[in-house]
Amino acid sequence: MDIKKYLHYKKSRIDKALEGYLPKGEGFPGTLHRAMRYSVFAGGKRLRPILTIASAEAVGGREKDVISAACAIELIHTYSLIHDDLPSMDDDSLRRGKPTCHKAFGEAMAILAGDALLTLAFELLSDLTANNVKPETVLVVIGELTGASGSMGMVGGQAVDIESQGEDVEFPVLEYIHIHKTGKLILASIRTGALLSMADDVQLKALTTYGEAIGLAFQVTDDILDIEGDEEEMGKKVGGDIGMKKITYPSLLGMDESKKRLAELMDIAMSSLSVFGKEAEALRSIAKYIVSRVS
Repeated sequence: MDIKKYLHYKKSRIDKALEGYLPKGEGFPGTLHRAMRYSVFAGGKRLRPILTIASAEAVGGREKDVISAACAIELIHTYSLIHDDLPSMDDDSLRRGKPTCHKAFGEAMAILAGDALLTLAFELLSDLTANNVKPETVLVVIGELTGASGSMGMVGGQAVDIESQGEDVEFPVLEYIHIHKTGKLILASIRTGALLSMADDVQLKALTTYGEAIGLAFQVTDDILDIEGDEEEMGKKVGGDIGMKKITYPSLLGMDESKKRLAELMDIAMSSLSVFGKEAEALRSIAKYIVSRVS
């Protein structure tokens, strides 16, 4: 599979759908809507929504039946980036080579844009019954994504990350941060596609193992890129984690052990997909892409 072509095609499909879901920047509250659109269309890879679609396709589902949920996940992810970039959080000036939302629209509007994107995401999820999804399945998916996004997921991981800056912490704390801050939403993206496509228990278990592995692998790769990455490729300065005294895999385990752990996670991800045939080829290729990416 040509993974670059696959990702490009799926991204174009998701972008087209997002264009329709996001309010236009006209009338009141125009500035807020422009800030929302600015961040959503700032050049993201759409990896999480693509994983939702690829997971659905792996169990016999169709893109058109899951794309609104996939877009909702991208809105949740974008909201988290807007808030992470704020001066009170990571204090980043660039995101994907462009000024961060609070630099372009002001801190207050950036906070509101993040709030509005999160709210819109669950509006889209609540409307899944329009795609003939059973109400009980919609509730399961909403529960999946609220759990992945809240204090027991992404937000909780961010909180522990903030508290751990500059502190001497043990490896379990590092894994907790990475699994929750990044891994939970990636896992939920995969499970959402499977749940909406009526995956059986064997398929869902395999995809869960896959999601747990690549979710952690994604953040380990980020840690490595923060040291070895190219600033032009990444669209932001490298060494930001070191400057903020954040706990990362390289800072705690060293670079060699971090790369060894990354290889182990890759093996787990690929082995978990052994229950599938060629229908999961996109998921296999995405796993390889995650650990070999340069931004």
